[in-house]
Amino acid sequence: MTVEELLIKIAEILENLNIPYMVTGGFAVSVWGRPRFTADIDIVIELYPQKISQLEKALLAIDKDVYVSKQAIEEAVKKGGEFNFIHPQTGIKVDFWVEKSIEKYHLPEYRESRQTSLYEKIKLQRRVAKEINGKKVYFISPEDLILSKLIWYKESQSNRHIEDIKSILEISKVDLEYIKTWAEQQSTLAVLENLIKETHHE
Repeated sequence: MTVEELLIKIAEILENLNIPYMVTGGFAVSVWGRPRFTADIDIVIELYPQKISQLEKALLAIDKDVYVSKQAIEEAVKKGGEFNFIHPQTGIKVDFWVEKSIEKYHLPEYRESRQTSLYEKIKLQRRVAKEINGKKVYFISPEDLILSKLIWYKESQSNRHIEDIKSILEISKVDLEYIKTWAEQQSTLAVLENLIKETHHE
């Protein structure tokens, strides 16, 4: 099974279970920027407790010897974290990133996070359908991928994120005003503006 075939299978499962999703990370960079090798697939999902058992069952049915932990899924849904799906025959690992439940942002202790919550919702709504081997798969938009990469760069200072952003700016048509608006709110505008100049994207 190829990375693309596995991705299509997972996308079909999420569609059938009505679980909103979008592919992000290195695989999305290959769609919006320069292709680069990745044996991992990163998928953001909006998952509620009542669908945990169905999702676990469907993922385990993909192939023999696959690994996914129901306990890890439950923990990710509860705390807004990640859980892994591993396909040993190909060595492919899928990281599922569960969006934090928007309901909890109405609690007083989460007031400062509401802006983050709003952006996470917008990001999922702005996902873009692309064809992979003739099948529809939803990807994070190029603008939101750039914003994600800016945050990851801010946290890790890894130049790989900078190179990815440059390749997206050079290859994809993007809404710069949208990116600048949110980059200012996430305190990454200065880095973004330097990259815009370097790629002559103005």
